[in-house]
Amino acid sequence: MFRLKILRKSKHLSQVRLAMELNIEQNTVSRYENEKIEADYGMLIAIADFFDVSVDYLLGRTDNPKMNK
Repeated sequence: MFRLKILRKSKHLSQVRLAMELNIEQNTVSRYENEKIEADYGMLIAIADFFDVSVDYLLGRTDNPKMNK
């Protein structure tokens, strides 16, 4: 995901900690960050909600983190 790594680091979270918060595996977080796999709609919403940003911001479609929130 375009901004996942930036958001994760801004909250001082490890991939392991974020994975625990989202109830997924650490390697899944790594694959998202390296764009090896794409999250499904439910996971996109869960990640956006966790970081309190819009899905559009998460995906790099806008620079406004609260747009369409």
